[in-house]
Amino acid sequence: MANYSVFEHLKVSRPFSRALALALATVFLATGAAVSAAHAADTDGISGGPASETGADGRSRFSYQVAPGQQVVDEYEVRNTGTSAQVMTVFATDAFNTPDGGYGLLDTGVAPTGGGSWVSFAAGAKQLSLPLAAGATQIIRFTVNVPADASPGDHAAGIVISVKSPSGQVIVDRRVATRVYVRVSGAIQAALTIGNIAASYQSQLNPFAGTTSLVFTVKNSGNVALAANAVVGVNTFLGIGVTEPQHTSIEELLPGATRVVTMTVSGVAQLGYLNPYVHLIPTVDKDALNPGQFRQIDRDTTLIVPPWWLIGLILIAASVWLFLVLRRRRDDTNAAAWIAQMEAEAKLKYGTTEQDLVGAGAVTASDASPAPSTDTKR
Repeated sequence: MANYSVFEHLKVSRPFSRALALALATVFLATGAAVSAAHAADTDGISGGPASETGADGRSRFSYQVAPGQQVVDEYEVRNTGTSAQVMTVFATDAFNTPDGGYGLLDTGVAPTGGGSWVSFAAGAKQLSLPLAAGATQIIRFTVNVPADASPGDHAAGIVISVKSPSGQVIVDRRVATRVYVRVSGAIQAALTIGNIAASYQSQLNPFAGTTSLVFTVKNSGNVALAANAVVGVNTFLGIGVTEPQHTSIEELLPGATRVVTMTVSGVAQLGYLNPYVHLIPTVDKDALNPGQFRQIDRDTTLIVPPWWLIGLILIAASVWLFLVLRRRRDDTNAAAWIAQMEAEAKLKYGTTEQDLVGAGAVTASDASPAPSTDTKR
């Protein structure tokens, strides 16, 4: 079917159709303009971020290095980027890692018990109700009160801007947030560990083009947030690599968080013995506090992959060898049988065998020898 716009159709239609199309186009444009105007009037938008007293300061997160019992004061900029006035609720809550590696925050109605509970606003309030006109911006001040008994390491939280609005029969809670990391001084431990590790092999028609899948669990066993770079490869006998290793980045893990990582390595031959391995190099985000030097973590496992292609070649070669040996034995047996048959036929034809003839000749010669002469004197 031809794909025309309304105006393209006007150019190719007859006069009556042209007039009808023009009327439809007028209605369409009027309706579209009304819908667009309605959407423009209903546009909502919120944003926020770290700031100073004069406005946004370019930080992507709040990061503090503090001592137990210390207090930190900072500013947060709240912006209504929509086209209508909105009432915004600003509060802080605890952070956690989502299963897919994201930076999650508690639901609006859940009370924080960690770093989020340390944040307060004017007059010690735990949240603010902030009405803002369309396009308006306001900078608010907040305080982080670190408990005297706070444990060393990173305590992750988030400052949230929430706007609730009705949508049909439900209330929609739209939220934006900025990360907060409070690192309490003390015994800082930057450590990742690799827990369970399992490998599997998927063969292909080409015995040198198989795929090895490696599934392993990464845990942040320290007390500071860490990301990582992972290298996965496969070795065989004597530590010889069988293909190019694969690289990936693992998103930031908060202290105590775990993540299951799956990686595949292609072009792995069926060599019988395979040794898949993982090298894990901890890193930190570019805007994060650096805890110091990191230690690489290594894990490997064993995978037995029978080289069916080689076994097949050996079986074929063995079959050919066995066939040749059996055929040679059969030929030897047939030759011996033929010789025996020839001897039997000769005996029947001449009445005796060569051995019999030789024996008979010896007897005849003996009988035919002259008798010894005697010399008798008369």
